[in-house]
Amino acid sequence: MEDLQETPLAGRHRDRKALMAPFGGWNMPIQYEEGILAEHRWCREKAALFDICHMGEFLYRGDIAAGGLEDVFTFSVASVPEGRSRYGFLLNDRGGIIDDLIVFRLGRDEAMIVVNAATAKNDFSVIRSRLKSGVEFEDVSAATGKLDPQGPLSREVLSGLFGKGIAAIPYFRFVTTEILGSRAIVSRTGYTGELGYEIFLPAGKTPELWDRILSDPRVKPAGLGARDLLRLEMGYSLYGSDIDETVTPLEAGLASFVDFKKGFVGKEALLAQRAEGLKRSKAAFRVDSRRSPRHGYGIWKDDRRVGTVTSGCFSPMLGCGIGLGLVDADACAQGTTLALRHENVSMQATVCDLPFYKGGSVRG
Repeated sequence: MEDLQETPLAGRHRDRKALMAPFGGWNMPIQYEEGILAEHRWCREKAALFDICHMGEFLYRGDIAAGGLEDVFTFSVASVPEGRSRYGFLLNDRGGIIDDLIVFRLGRDEAMIVVNAATAKNDFSVIRSRLKSGVEFEDVSAATGKLDPQGPLSREVLSGLFGKGIAAIPYFRFVTTEILGSRAIVSRTGYTGELGYEIFLPAGKTPELWDRILSDPRVKPAGLGARDLLRLEMGYSLYGSDIDETVTPLEAGLASFVDFKKGFVGKEALLAQRAEGLKRSKAAFRVDSRRSPRHGYGIWKDDRRVGTVTSGCFSPMLGCGIGLGLVDADACAQGTTLALRHENVSMQATVCDLPFYKGGSVRG
């Protein structure tokens, strides 16, 4: 287990009566004083602010192709235009997902790689081992702060605080600008299903930026609990729950983020899996009640166990339980009736399409 760390905002979280809990070796609020459901609703309707300082950030400098970066991920970094970002995977040689991540093309010979906190140390080591000599590769996680304003009013809020240039950022693009006297990167990707932004800046500036954004009454802080509800309503996979080193992008329903025209570690394993046909794959399901499925529940079709729930919750927007799971390939068709079971708990569910919630403003 990693040494326990605090984000630059830990003191402010405690001042706001946040419910804190160690999460993978750092402190991230589960919720603030108004609670998970209130924070979820606020993000869907107005704007919520998430402290994501725990994420990992790496800087690469050098020729993209000659330095080996082009062959590290399941997508082409060289084809990403400057000012844009791309989502994809770092795989092991069996095609399993070491991590899902986003690469930002900062310049012709410069990129920033944003990874999950729990896997950051291993990610850095794996990526470094696949690069050629003569390139610069630096872990800047400790020096980098990250705050994510998310919600349909986030554009208005940030434009009012930092200028109208932010309003012009298209989806999956970013700008480099100055915020609070420091160089900052403002991107527009998001994981909530709503219009949203991610602000990267020096860690020491994070508390000031946190207070500045929350000075707008349209914004409230939100924690891990609301974040998980929001991403699950969109059907987004969470590393460590829905995907890990034992799951391939094909099984996870994420083949669109794999470019088979280029080389990458794990490609041969994925090609073999595709040729043989999937034995299991990601399935989304709605529960026929307000009951919440949980990670680890068994998934049954008739009298046969066909899979396991990887994520589940009660959806405030749909008014029923929803979940994701890895399910035998012959039980994944939309409309299939399933039973979710754990000890004395049993609930009926129906396989459905994604996203669960279709009313988000993410591309607005």
